[in-house]
Amino acid sequence: MTPSSLAGPLLTDLYEITMAAGYWRYDIRDRATFSVFVRNPENKRNYFVAAGLETLLQELESYRFRDEDLTYLQSLQLFEAGFLDALQQLRFTGDVHALPEGTLFFPEEPVIEITAPIIEAQLIETLVLNTIGIATLIATKAARCIHAAGGRPLVDFALRRTHGSDAGDQVARSTYIAGFGATSNLRAGQRFGIPVAGTMAHAFVTAFPSEREAFRAYAATFPHHTIFLIDTYDTLAGARNAATVALEMHARGHTAIGVRLDSGDMVALSRDVRRILDEAGLPDMKIYASSSFDEEKIAATIRAGAPIDAFGVGTRVGVSADAPYLDIVYKLVRLGTRDIRKLSPGKVTLAGKKQIFRRLNAAGLYRDDIIACREETVANAEPLMEPVMAGGRGLKPPSALSDIRKNFDRQFALLDPRYKTIHDYAAYPVHISARLQALQT
Repeated sequence: MTPSSLAGPLLTDLYEITMAAGYWRYDIRDRATFSVFVRNPENKRNYFVAAGLETLLQELESYRFRDEDLTYLQSLQLFEAGFLDALQQLRFTGDVHALPEGTLFFPEEPVIEITAPIIEAQLIETLVLNTIGIATLIATKAARCIHAAGGRPLVDFALRRTHGSDAGDQVARSTYIAGFGATSNLRAGQRFGIPVAGTMAHAFVTAFPSEREAFRAYAATFPHHTIFLIDTYDTLAGARNAATVALEMHARGHTAIGVRLDSGDMVALSRDVRRILDEAGLPDMKIYASSSFDEEKIAATIRAGAPIDAFGVGTRVGVSADAPYLDIVYKLVRLGTRDIRKLSPGKVTLAGKKQIFRRLNAAGLYRDDIIACREETVANAEPLMEPVMAGGRGLKPPSALSDIRKNFDRQFALLDPRYKTIHDYAAYPVHISARLQALQT
């Protein structure tokens, strides 16, 4: 991440800074632990995929108030000069325990716990929730799509519809973690090393006197990366034109990769297009489909027998259309030597620093999780949260995106199929250890 892409300390809500000013004025300097977890009040997700940690750690290592930030805060006429002087010297010096990116977790389980002097820990709340929230939201949506696709490749096409430019990059990164093969987003490709993919839009086809001439021009320009968009005018005529140009390419020693459908009845059209290509002697040409796909539409299309080989997935995943926000929260669970819990109806929190332990069943799949005190051990269970930052510095180099993706693949393979369903809610068993439960009284 380049310095220009860093969010900065003013990516926060005003009340974070007003609270910090109160702590400063009344000399509250104790170390505080805040726990980050996700609620699931509408039961729209059976699981979540942890993402965004590497981005957050880079932000925390670079956390500082610039002169222009302090000038703006001064202009609000809310803060004492001494407090602003303290902000000028402030750096994040805290410790972070977290689930590695790509880890599966479940409602109410901590994904991150941050321990730091309370002013530092309070100021970063919005940054933490914003960074982890969008990345986890999209990685979870993408995992559902990967499951629905049943091994068929998926490509991220969401950039033009995401909620802002950096959101587009995080969508590309999160979908790749969950198994997407590539993104159309060149900046994300450059920034994160994600494979990029894309061919043409309808404008290219209409810019030529005929569809066939457009296909020939594209084939001549990109003879090793040719996918024809065939629905600009008449999809079946487009398939025949694509077959003609593909055979011309074959005569020159080149091979067309496939065709793309972007509108219409995907099931009926894909069947007809497959027949046209096969009858032309082109059984290896692939059929790609795009247009408002998500896990539900992918699953329905495959279930109906559409011979589609891969999907371009855009808007509905880029904004997580069926569940467009994550109910992610950041709650104080310990201050100094005092464990703290919130008791608001429907929003009760667990006090104390925590660890998650995961156990396997006899078949080697995930059986259940136990939320325990940080210092506990649980026999025959894997602890999931790791120390990733101490004293404001990362404890190891950033993980390669390929390794994060492998972590997700390994974990998803161990999740019982009953929890992978995209249609029905199934609650994964999560227990509270006796010791942690005793801490709540």
